[in-house]
Formats: sequence, structure tokens, C-alpha cells
Amino acid sequence: MSDDVPAMEAYRYPDGSITYPGHPVGPGGEEPVGTVDLSDYTATVLTWTKSTATPPGVRQPNTLAIVEFDVDGEPVRAIGQVTGEDDVDIGDEVRPVYCEELREPGAGIREPASQEWDGYRFEPR
Repeated sequence: MSDDVPAMEAYRYPDGSITYPGHPVGPGGEEPVGTVDLSDYTATVLTWTKSTATPPGVRQPNTLAIVEFDVDGEPVRAIGQVTGEDDVDIGDEVRPVYCEELREPGAGIREPASQEWDGYRFEPR
């Protein structure tokens, strides 16, 4: 990943489990021992939905997917927007792609400077 694109960072724990997003204490009650950049992996769509009543500043329609990465045999699940207008199907392979603006910063009720607006979407392969 380049210096200006942040990692899609998951945390690895001593028991081998990996969580995304990372947590200060893992499933086994221990602190993380490392990180994994999920943007280096592809994932499989487990399920998806298309929202047509989205929050202010979020595109309409907005397709969301729950995906599962296989990181060295350890399953890691994430939820996120799907790129473009195309539908995805259960079982499709997707890759994470960085997006500078997942929603329009001025459309919400919070001060735009008080939040981060970037993140990852999933692009069908």
C-alpha cells in the first residue's frame, strides 16, 4: 500500500484469531500481537443487501456486503459498501478498494471535521 492510502488493518491475537476492526482485547482476552492489512487479500461475499433509504450523504441505492477473508486459514469478516451499481451474489469474490469519501461530509448533522470519511469498499472481481 502507498503511504497516502491507509491499510485496512485487522488485529492478530496470540491465540491465532484475527478481528476486523481491531480491538484492544481479542476473543481470548489478550492484547493484539500484530496487524494484517486486509487490502492485500480477496474475500468471498457471504450475504448482501441493497439499501434504498440511506442516511444523509450516502449514495442511493447503497449495496452492502458481509464478506469473509481467509488469512492463513483464519476467517475474518467485514461489512462494507460494494463499488458501483452492480449487484453481487453470494459466493462472489471481491477485493477491498480504498475510497476517500464513503459519504458526503457536509450532509450529516455532525461537523465534517469531527469525523473521518474515508474507508474501503468491496469491488467484485
